[in-house]
Amino acid sequence: MTPFKVLALIVLAASPLAAQAGGGRLDAEIDRRAAQVESKVVAWRRDIHAHPELSNREVRTAQIVAEHLRALGLEVRTGVAHNGVVGVLRGGRPGPVVALRADMDALPVTEEVDVPFASKVRTQYNGQDVGVMHACGHDAHVAILMGVAEVLAGMRRDLPGTVKFIFQPAEEGVPSGEDGGAEMMIAEGALDNPKPGAIFGLHVFPYPAGELMYRPGAIMASADGLRIVVRGRQTHGAQPWSGIDPIVVTSQIVLGLQTIISRQVDITAAPAIVTIGAVHGGVRNNIIPDSVVMIGTIRAFDAAMRRDIWARVRRTAEGIAQSAGATAIVTIDSGPPVTYNDPALTERMAPTLRRVVGSDRVGIAERKTPAEDFSRYQEKIPGLFFFLGITPPGTDPASAAPNHSPRFFVDEAALPVGVRALSHLAVDYLTAR
Repeated sequence: MTPFKVLALIVLAASPLAAQAGGGRLDAEIDRRAAQVESKVVAWRRDIHAHPELSNREVRTAQIVAEHLRALGLEVRTGVAHNGVVGVLRGGRPGPVVALRADMDALPVTEEVDVPFASKVRTQYNGQDVGVMHACGHDAHVAILMGVAEVLAGMRRDLPGTVKFIFQPAEEGVPSGEDGGAEMMIAEGALDNPKPGAIFGLHVFPYPAGELMYRPGAIMASADGLRIVVRGRQTHGAQPWSGIDPIVVTSQIVLGLQTIISRQVDITAAPAIVTIGAVHGGVRNNIIPDSVVMIGTIRAFDAAMRRDIWARVRRTAEGIAQSAGATAIVTIDSGPPVTYNDPALTERMAPTLRRVVGSDRVGIAERKTPAEDFSRYQEKIPGLFFFLGITPPGTDPASAAPNHSPRFFVDEAALPVGVRALSHLAVDYLTAR
């Protein structure tokens, strides 16, 4: 072969056309392998659904995941943040590192869906006897990522880089007095050795089955726990002037807190919520109690606004209490931050989502006020979190049972779409298409 022909082959191999040809080959291989693993994904999902485990109790689920990853020849680490599993797939060629994440825990919900694999599990949760159900779809997330691991493990020789599979416990929050979740996974090295350059995750949601929805920037809210203890002075209900009524003060604080969002912050910049969900105080109709406790939640889509709301909550509660001669002790438990899709990464990977399902089945999601501790990973590295529709044809998504409902239903026809979406995202990231 002449030097000119050698040079021509080198140029062709480096050209966009050659890259597209190679990419097309990998695309076809992903889709072929995803079709082969589809029945396994459905079976895994049904098995995990029938055997749900609450946060920090995902022992059986973690064992299933770890055994599967080991069988695929991955490097596997278990016991991360109690029950987390991290698998590392090293490709046949050097390249970047990308992470994929699925959450494993179920909820204290009694299932009302009529399927053969419905959960019959009951357990104790915070001292109560409860049913246990995958009412948020984490069973689907685990099964999908197990499928992705099998798809990509079969292609390891062609992968230019490393894929890290993160199976996380306790996304729904840990029991009282415990720790866990994404924050603990990170603290125990889930993003280390090797450190990914980006992370991808999905969540099933009542959009039409198989649709993919994403949003650059803030897509899910931060979530902070709020507790306010109002202390007055106990007295006879017939002689309120002899004490300080914390119930009246609490009522004024509840109303005052509502003005933070409606009158004090610029809601054209980003939505926010302050909700009081419970008020506890008093034991008898003719006794003004010594104290009242209220609990609630603060939601925001902007980090600066979040901190500003914290300050306004404290000022409002303490000021109203002081005006009545009472005191208010405000405790804010910082929860998951805003789930924020890195704009540059999102723009780069959005064509992948459109290629997987077609442009007409990909859209921009509205912001969601629930929170996701996937945001903890996004604080450390760029991330993209998106929604996979699971509402079956013939059902109006607007009337479909929402996540956390005892009637939450997953159309399993969407599962292979999730496998293909995460697989293509990982490979496209590694090949820098």
